[in-house]
Amino acid sequence: MTATAMIAAVGDARQFRSGRELSAWLGLVPRQHSSGERTVLVGISKRGDRYLRTLLIHGARSTLRHVGRKRDPRSRWVEKLKERRGTNIAAVALANKNARVVWALLTRAEEYRVPAAA
Repeated sequence: MTATAMIAAVGDARQFRSGRELSAWLGLVPRQHSSGERTVLVGISKRGDRYLRTLLIHGARSTLRHVGRKRDPRSRWVEKLKERRGTNIAAVALANKNARVVWALLTRAEEYRVPAAA
C-alpha cells in the first residue's frame, strides 16, 4: 500500500533535489525556528500528504517491534535511538530514513540492496 501511495503522490521523484526535500514535503522533518547562530528544531512539520506520512510512520512502528531480534546496522541504529529518544521519535526517524531511501531508489531506478554489515 505504501509503495503505490508513494508512486501516486510523488510521481517523478526527480522533482525533488534530495531525499531530505522529499521528507520535508511529506512533513517528516523537524520544523525549524532558528535565528543567528541558534538552531531550534521543534517536532515534525506535519505538512504534505497526511495519508502517505501516516503509512510511512505506521510501517516504521511495525518495524520497531522487531528490531530487538535483529543485528543488522539499521536495526542497531533504530534500537539505540528508541532507547535514547523513545518509541514515537524513533518511528518518525525511521519513516524519514525510509522516505529518503525510496527517493534514492526512484531517482536512480534501482532495486533495493541490503547494505553490507560494517
